[in-house]
Amino acid sequence: MPRWESDAQGRLERAALDLFETQGFERTSVAQIAGAAGLKERSFYRYFPDKREVLFAGNELEAHLVAQVEAAAPGLTPIEVLLTALGTAEGIFRPREFLLRRGRVIAANPALAERDLIKLADIADALAPALERRGVEPGQARFVIDVVLAIHRRAMPRWLTEPDTTLAQLMTQAAVELREAVMPPAPTAR
Repeated sequence: MPRWESDAQGRLERAALDLFETQGFERTSVAQIAGAAGLKERSFYRYFPDKREVLFAGNELEAHLVAQVEAAAPGLTPIEVLLTALGTAEGIFRPREFLLRRGRVIAANPALAERDLIKLADIADALAPALERRGVEPGQARFVIDVVLAIHRRAMPRWLTEPDTTLAQLMTQAAVELREAVMPPAPTAR
């Protein structure tokens, strides 16, 4: 009789990450991941459709961001809405050490790097209609999403290595850096 296993999904994620680090993504099987987590291979497929997805678990982030966009104050600009939404996502992310390790595994495997980009595109696809429901024109919505995701890509590595700062602070800092990079310097008074 199968027994109930607490945090099976988390155990599978941690086991997969350990195995991917030690023997490589390509050389790791679903059976090995399940075994290392103390589960049967069949249990793996209850949580993940394939072994790539074990590093990209769930749609929690996407759902959180869409909900934040939909709940944002009406007077905010689209960029403010998205920056605020991403700044509140800190609680959705896995522990920093897990994310650092995960990043190294993804960087070492082109198939995982491609999957990471696909997941990011899925998030952008979910955010666009949420912005459009706020009255943002579709082309502008995609443009703003791309800009904010670039800001997020600048802030996220810093957040992973700077534990005393919040993601929201680093998103704001990265937005300021972008503004400074595209705006001409103010003329100096003579």
